[in-house]
Amino acid sequence: MNLQSRVQEQYQLWLQDPAIDEATKQELQGIADQPKEVEDRFYRDLEFGTGGLRGVIGAGTNRINAYTVARATQGLAQYLLRSGKPSLSAVIAYDSRNQSPEFALETAKVLAGNGIKAYVFESLRPTPELSFAVRYLKADAGIVVTASHNPPEYNGYKVYGGDGGQLVPDQAEQVIAEIQNVQSFSDVKRSLRADAEAKGLLQWIGKEIDAEYIEAVTAVSRNRELVRRMSDDFRIIFTPLHGAGNLSVRAALDAIGFSQVDVVAEQELPDAKFSTVKSPNPEEREAFALAIALAKQTDADIIIGTDPDCDRMGAVVKDANGEYFVLTGNQSGAIMVDYLLGSMKEQGELPDNGVVVKTIVTSEMGAVIAEHYGASVINTLTGFKYIGEKMTQFEQTGELQFLFGYEESYGYLAGGYARDKDAVIASMLICEAAAYYKSQGKTLYDVLQELYERHGYFLEKLESRTLKGKDGVEKIQGIMQDWRNHPPVELNGLRVTKVEDFSQGLYGLPTENVLKYTLEDDSWFCLRPSGTEPKIKVYFAVRGGSAQEASNAIGLLVEKVMSRVDQHQ
Repeated sequence: MNLQSRVQEQYQLWLQDPAIDEATKQELQGIADQPKEVEDRFYRDLEFGTGGLRGVIGAGTNRINAYTVARATQGLAQYLLRSGKPSLSAVIAYDSRNQSPEFALETAKVLAGNGIKAYVFESLRPTPELSFAVRYLKADAGIVVTASHNPPEYNGYKVYGGDGGQLVPDQAEQVIAEIQNVQSFSDVKRSLRADAEAKGLLQWIGKEIDAEYIEAVTAVSRNRELVRRMSDDFRIIFTPLHGAGNLSVRAALDAIGFSQVDVVAEQELPDAKFSTVKSPNPEEREAFALAIALAKQTDADIIIGTDPDCDRMGAVVKDANGEYFVLTGNQSGAIMVDYLLGSMKEQGELPDNGVVVKTIVTSEMGAVIAEHYGASVINTLTGFKYIGEKMTQFEQTGELQFLFGYEESYGYLAGGYARDKDAVIASMLICEAAAYYKSQGKTLYDVLQELYERHGYFLEKLESRTLKGKDGVEKIQGIMQDWRNHPPVELNGLRVTKVEDFSQGLYGLPTENVLKYTLEDDSWFCLRPSGTEPKIKVYFAVRGGSAQEASNAIGLLVEKVMSRVDQHQ
């Protein structure tokens, strides 16, 4: 059967399925004269990757909707039931996106229909609190309905194991196999909400978990007394970018003693349209426009912003000219590694077996700093699930003590209370670091320059190309195939000294479609299709003897590599 025949077959099945509601069928009937739209909605099933589902909201197999969520949950339930445990439970959280509460409730009803108890947060919560709650409630799984910092038309469904970490590939593959066994929506077992509540299979949770979570976060604070002394003279601007971070970040800052915290009023409340920003992404300066304007009015020391599900944090600090400077994820991570390990050493609490974990596309600057303090460093594939997996291994063996984990895409974690990146603790730590250094007459920008002088001028850049739809998928595959089959021998007069194809399962890591090329001056670049967006990402990193030298080197490298990547567009 060719593609068009398969698309039409799936399209008609949805129109005829008695398990699908009339509103959904009317939506599909409305695109009957749009063959490209029908094809895009039905040419494949929305892919359940290692983190779960993520896609545009709408009717169809290649969209996220109540039916694709229910089917995924039925597969997850079957996977959990295979354990044979007499009682099973899962925790469900959601963020501020369109239909997030509805998808969360649908998930709970399907779990209950399979005899699995669902703990559901009564309102939106940060993703890392979900990770914490799975561990705290000793649940067998967790689900969070979120599309992170994707555009407003997206939503998603992330799945966590009993350790509080996102499913890693071998677990995800088992869930995927079970999902594929769900042939029809009629195969999905559902319980009515009232019945589930009456049977104790649906339990709403809230403030009791919030308090325990904030206590676990703030236990990682290194200089609470100093914060309280500095509090009146230290101003913070915070924007939750219309997401789930508002209450939790403020609670953590308040708990360790920060009193001068101003929230960007226009971005404080949940808004599924994210109407004040082009993208609710703290990686982008534009997302901080309102926060920077407010900071200029109040002469704030630092600005922090969190993404919609509050697992990524961006920070903005004053540079040498008093202008607000947006730190990259690599820069914030390096500062926090230095502050955390430096404070532990100063207080005599730095363990001999401490370890920092980062990803293969994250700057080496944090690794050099960690090694400066005597900590070991481990690299994982991209995705915090792999950092969480390492944390669980450390907990089981006791050989290493986890100190800090981070990735360049603004995800950080300290402490062992969760297994996913946490913008709440990152917000707390970077503000605490800024207050600590202010007590010494320094800004975080000053500290960053000192770290460059001490360890070398590390400079990184991320380029991405968005290629949507079926054609985009094919173009991304073509780019990866071109670089894999024809690796460069040299670039800009520098020999390529190492080619790493992570689809081959290097260093005992899981296989992943990632290519990394290292040049003779230790600069590198890495090509990686995004697992959550229709993008190919290209990461670049250099280390220079001066800021200008690093800037020149990365400019030449980016130009050379991207000119070849763009030939496929």
